[in-house]
Amino acid sequence: MRDLAGGFGYLLAGQRWVFRHGRWLGFGLLPGLVSLALYAGALIGLGYGADDLTAWATPFADDWSAPWLGLFRGFLTGLVFCLGLFLAVITFTAVTLLIGQPFYESLSEQVDRTEGGAVPESGLSLGRELWISARDSVKVLGRVVLYGILLFALGFIPVIGQTVIPVIGFCVSGYFLTQELTAVALQRRKIDLSERLVLLRTRRMLVLGFGVPLVLSFLVPLVAVFLMPGAVAGATLMARDLTGAEDPSAPAPGAAGAPGAPAVEAWPQSRPQAPADGGFGPPPRM
Repeated sequence: MRDLAGGFGYLLAGQRWVFRHGRWLGFGLLPGLVSLALYAGALIGLGYGADDLTAWATPFADDWSAPWLGLFRGFLTGLVFCLGLFLAVITFTAVTLLIGQPFYESLSEQVDRTEGGAVPESGLSLGRELWISARDSVKVLGRVVLYGILLFALGFIPVIGQTVIPVIGFCVSGYFLTQELTAVALQRRKIDLSERLVLLRTRRMLVLGFGVPLVLSFLVPLVAVFLMPGAVAGATLMARDLTGAEDPSAPAPGAAGAPGAPAVEAWPQSRPQAPADGGFGPPPRM
């Protein structure tokens, strides 16, 4: 429970940081607004074309009598739109981070600068950083989609599908959402994807305390756009503590006056290899 509260503390600390630095709040909103416009257009297009898509995919039902044809294709149309909405939710952050890489990189650096200590730099060109970010996002999204399809199928199980499975789904989404957000700061610290997944898995409850409330808040329209700058700031504060403070004069972990949320144990120098499951553990078994 302490780690859960600590993760939520980082989220709140990030929101406080951007509101104390209003210029960076406005700066960080731009990528989210661009992504929102793109996703809104895509979902509107899907809403208009989903029925045509299901009719094209089910030619065998053309001769079915009413009302079975309408009920069958109506169900599939709703299913297609719900799947599209689910994919939009789980990919929004990754796409926004990719579009806003230069924006969020600058915001993350500013958090490091204002909180004290050295400001790590990747030393890579913008093009190289974008390529690494896109490559890693595709790998993470591949895992998220696999979990999403599995959980979507399990959602049809009576009782469990309407109670346990949604909770697991929010936890999976929150975990990978935190991975995407901390990647901005950790990539600058030259910690690659496999090491990031291991690092976050060692503090899974802390990660869930940060990511799950954020996922739940993203269900409210437009909230994701306005919380993204603070989420990046909070993820940077978390990354600072997970990897150890660079500033020798910074307060010790857990000491009074430490920046952001209560500090956590630093990332050890000996880094294990990432597990094959992508860092979240095996899919849930029913």
